[in-house]
Parts: sequence; C-alpha cells; structure tokens
Amino acid sequence: MHVFVTGGTGTIGSAVVAELLGNGHTVLALARSDGSAQALESAGAKVLRGDLADLDVLRSGAAQCDGVISLAFGRDYSSPDALAQAIAEESAALATLGQELIGSDRPIVTVSGTPWVPGRASTEADPLPTDGPVGGRGRSVNALLDLASRGVRGTAVRMPRTVHNEGQGGFAGLLTDQARRTGVAGYPGDGTQRWPAVHALDAAVLFRLALESAPAGTAWHAVGDEGDAVRDIATVIGRRLGLPVEEVPQENFGPFGPIFAMDQPASSAHTRDALGWQPTHSSLLEDLENIQP
Repeated sequence: MHVFVTGGTGTIGSAVVAELLGNGHTVLALARSDGSAQALESAGAKVLRGDLADLDVLRSGAAQCDGVISLAFGRDYSSPDALAQAIAEESAALATLGQELIGSDRPIVTVSGTPWVPGRASTEADPLPTDGPVGGRGRSVNALLDLASRGVRGTAVRMPRTVHNEGQGGFAGLLTDQARRTGVAGYPGDGTQRWPAVHALDAAVLFRLALESAPAGTAWHAVGDEGDAVRDIATVIGRRLGLPVEEVPQENFGPFGPIFAMDQPASSAHTRDALGWQPTHSSLLEDLENIQP
C-alpha cells in the first residue's frame, strides 16, 4: 500500500514511517522543512513539501495514495489560545483529507487521546470528550469516523497520555522538561492519579494494523501500561536528574494542568483481542531510566 503520512518526523510518526516501510508499504510523507524532508528521505520515504495548513497539498497527498495516516499536530501548547489554534488546524486538515477519500473505501487512520472515565479504566467503547481544552479534537475525529457511511474507512488510534521512546515523549516528557527548567521534579495533585502509556514502537505497529485491516468507523487503544501513578513517574525523573520530587500547583503546567491532574487509566483489552496487537517494548517506568542527567 502507498501511504500518505503527516507528522512523520515526530515521536510517533518516525516510528510509524519505519514500521510501514519495514512491512512492505511505501510512504509519501508531508514535510514542512528541509530538516524534516532530509530525515524522511533518509528513512526511505518520498517527500511532499508543505504544511498542515496547506489544504491543497493535503488533498494532493491523499489523492496520490492508497491510504492515509494523519499524525501532524501543532507544537505550541504554551497557552489556551495556542492549543485551540493547533486543534483548529488539525480539524481542518482531517476534514480535508476525509473529503478527498469519500467514495473510495480507502483507509485513513487518525490519532486522538484515550478518554477519561470516572472510577475506572476507559475502553474503546467509551466516547471521546467533545468539550474541555481538547474537545475540538474529539469532534473532528468523530466527524471523520462518521464518513464510514460515505465510503471512507476511517479509524482512530487513541493514544495514552505518554508515548515514550528512549526516555522521551508525551506527558512524562513534559514533566522532564519542566523539571530541567525549574530544578524540581514536580507533579500536580497528590500524585496518585494514573496516566496510561505506550512505547512509540508498539504504537506504530497498531497504526499499521488499523490501516491494513480495521473496519470503518472504529476506535482502538494504543495502551501498553494501563496506568502509572504520576508520583512514580516524577520519582524516576527526579532520581535520574538528581532533583527533589515535590507536588506543585497544576497551574505550573499551563493549559495541560487540569488534564495532568486527572486520574485517567485506559484499557486496550479489546484492541489486543480484535487486532492481535501485543506490546513488546519497555514500560514507561523502565524507559524513563534512559533519561540522562
């Protein structure tokens, strides 16, 4: 299958590109910079130059390929306005890609987050939130999945709060960055709240499986660890960086503060049973041992 990939140089995207190429697929990847283009070409992908906001370029990429994996998302989460802008850009891109595929029965796999359900681990059957700081992502993903009735094999891979590789990435990576800046391995709340996690290389396998075989309109959970206590995550970060571990106000984490403070474990039991997905790489707490002082 010839696959158009956006976001192909990120923590998840670079692993997805390698997974596709390693399993007989070819890749056309969106690149917005010379550096991204060089990295993608070195990995073995063909490059389509453009930005996520270039809707005509996205249409062209989708039109040239047998399927799409949409991973690109803005990098500025510094304020609620910046986060809202990134979500709006992603929503427009998903709508454009979906429209291009109508009537073709071609697959498109997009990314979203595992939902939060009070008192238990969320499952693939739980709906995405459509309000709150990231509610717009839920609405745009739902709109894409609804195109199943119009000949689009749209599916969503829901990612946990931390997607890690070599001690980097996801919410745990943001905690690490904050610790380096502030000199404290801080965590919001009492630290007992749990975050699900997955290794990027395991997540990449699930994106490939969804592209190849998942039915239209379905959602899947790329969850390796159902839930690690945030205090345990911060403890490893503090030990690796030689910093004290302390509770800090959730406001210290900007627009992500309320999300960081939530208990949000997630299950992937259905995904494993239905698609035969089985994580094989290190857990989050094991992987964080790769953090360098």
